[in-house]
Amino acid sequence: MQITEPFKVTVNAQHEFELHPSDVAESPLVKEGAFDLVEQADGSFHILHQGKSYHATLIETDYAKHEYVFLMNGSRFTVHISDHYDRLVKQLGLHTGSNQKANHIKAPMPGLVLNILVEAGMDVHKGDALLILEAMKMENVIKAAGDGKVKAVKVEKGAAVDKGQLLIEMD
Repeated sequence: MQITEPFKVTVNAQHEFELHPSDVAESPLVKEGAFDLVEQADGSFHILHQGKSYHATLIETDYAKHEYVFLMNGSRFTVHISDHYDRLVKQLGLHTGSNQKANHIKAPMPGLVLNILVEAGMDVHKGDALLILEAMKMENVIKAAGDGKVKAVKVEKGAAVDKGQLLIEMD
């Protein structure tokens, strides 16, 4: 599958730009030799761009958040890269952006409950799968936002739900 959607790149939460996969592969900078990237033996990179030399080291990686921290010529840069699917998930309301405990798990979008993975009285931990909701022909795993105990499951397998409808109550 060829990627045609651009990546959204954010640097230090201030500067945003889009980067198409073809921009890198077909970049005239690379073809004309104006951009050169060489990996060093220690894992760092030497970069030549428009006659200037840069030394970059990847110092932190958070694959789950698509975040990378580089040290370049003594300055620290945090780079966040999101693709089309990351932006779609956020648009559908699946990205909450918080780590606080949720007492009510609500449907992030209209859909069909395919499977319920918990029952009343069960202890759950942050990130545990609670139920599977089908929406837009995709299976979406609804996960616990924090640790807690399932108080009540408010839907049944096979039920159609609306956006915002209460699915599970937590203690």
